[in-house]
Amino acid sequence: MTTARRPRRPWGLGITAALIYGFLNAPIAVLVIMSFNDSAILSLPFRGLTLAWYGATWRDRAIQTALLNSLTVAAAATVLATLLGLLAAFAIYRYRFWGRTSFRIALNLPILLPGIVTGVAMLAYFSQLGLGLSLGTVIVGHVVFGLPVACGPILTRLSRFPRSLEEAAYDLGARPAQVFRGVIFPYIRSAVIAGALLAFTLSFDEVVVTLFLTGRENTLPMEIWSRLRTDITPEIAAIATLVLVASTVLVLLSQWIVKPDR
Repeated sequence: MTTARRPRRPWGLGITAALIYGFLNAPIAVLVIMSFNDSAILSLPFRGLTLAWYGATWRDRAIQTALLNSLTVAAAATVLATLLGLLAAFAIYRYRFWGRTSFRIALNLPILLPGIVTGVAMLAYFSQLGLGLSLGTVIVGHVVFGLPVACGPILTRLSRFPRSLEEAAYDLGARPAQVFRGVIFPYIRSAVIAGALLAFTLSFDEVVVTLFLTGRENTLPMEIWSRLRTDITPEIAAIATLVLVASTVLVLLSQWIVKPDR
């Protein structure tokens, strides 16, 4: 009697993949390490461990103002993008209309096109309308590329929704608004939250589109960008590390929420 041989584990492939990912993420690791460097400038050699740059970040008024602007923009853009993404996903899922496929493709164009193309196009559009650049224009720009990010998880969850539950609710005399609140939305709620978290993360970290649409008020990424040209200190690494940690937590939280069993 012969026994089946176990397939060999692709150790070589795993090691190669680990080396590639390690090489790609090495700059991020170096940035995090440099945030603890006891040096006046952001450079090697490493002179010792210190938390002073995190304290300097906490006391920096310009950073505080930029952070507040980023949170305001990201919160407003997230609410609008999630609401519009929910409506778009529901329209694609429920109705069969002329241009449905084109509409779905058009929703994804802002994240498929290079950010500089989207930024220049929106800058020209606002100029034609005679609108001055401000945090309001930044919010509109972030909504444009946050919409497909928020729409994706919602549409995916709606595609698995059992229509029999909706039909049963109608048979029991429920109205469309009641069916949505009591049957459909509880089913897609986790996907809505996950899409909102992804849209918030994308908006909070955005630089390219913001560069073309911002006025006199800086967001946090723009404040970091401006300092890179004049004042390169480990404080920038400390700020970037905090943003990295916050973004990673939000992305992991969104993936945990959107699991099929939740």
